[in-house]
Amino acid sequence: MESIKKIGIFLDHAQANVIEFSDEVKETKTIASDFTYQDKVETLKRSESEMHQKEQHKLTTYYKNIAAVIENFNEVLLFGPTGAKVELFNFIKEHHKYDKIKIEVKNTDKMSAAEQHQFVREYFKRFEIKKL
Repeated sequence: MESIKKIGIFLDHAQANVIEFSDEVKETKTIASDFTYQDKVETLKRSESEMHQKEQHKLTTYYKNIAAVIENFNEVLLFGPTGAKVELFNFIKEHHKYDKIKIEVKNTDKMSAAEQHQFVREYFKRFEIKKL
């Protein structure tokens, strides 16, 4: 029987913390967005339209980087305080190679790293109990 690979991803528009779950939570891997506040200020000086184009391009690259990690898992929990998780979910749903991956989106407040690990552990443990 193939084991089910699970991850939780806490994200906002600046960075994503990827937390792999097996019997216990493993290390957190961080994926950062390339669009910084400095980029925003510099491009906004030239034009607002250019700033939005640059932001969209960098966010697309950011979501592609996260999606590349998701490819290797069966169950994914996207959570966090901003709309980035929904944007990522919509980005993923446009690509059919992710159709067999179970993806859940949850709203949360800001969390410390320890709280993120606990949230992922409790989320996946809850579903393991229901399957028995």
